[in-house]
Amino acid sequence: MSDDFFDSNVLVYLFDETDPRKFHIARQLIDRAIEAGSAIISFQVVQEVLSLLTNKFATPASPDRAHDVLENVLVPLWRVMPSQNLYDRALAVQSRYQHGFYDSLIVAAALEAGCTRLLSEDLQDGQRIERLTIVDPFASSRGAAP
Repeated sequence: MSDDFFDSNVLVYLFDETDPRKFHIARQLIDRAIEAGSAIISFQVVQEVLSLLTNKFATPASPDRAHDVLENVLVPLWRVMPSQNLYDRALAVQSRYQHGFYDSLIVAAALEAGCTRLLSEDLQDGQRIERLTIVDPFASSRGAAP
């Protein structure tokens, strides 16, 4: 499987227009992924995005807006659920690569889903973890969406 895994920090730019370049890149990536069914997120990403939308922005999203995002953006991409195996793998990633637990859980979810790329602004661009490559889609050297 070659699907991309999106970290929550990529999805959040869909709702934060303070950086037009990142907004545009996120919009392109996510629209393409939903249309093609070619990307994956986990329960953790769903939780983080909904929390940010409803609590962290200067103008929080209304419950109706949050539900619309859940139904039309998050659910179509959501394929990884919590399991003991997922947590075991996250702990192993944390131990080996010295990432924080929640970043390790994102990496473990991407690996469990069989993804080859993890799109994240928070992890080291270009780092390889097993068959997974971390890609920062906003890296200035990219100039546009990968």
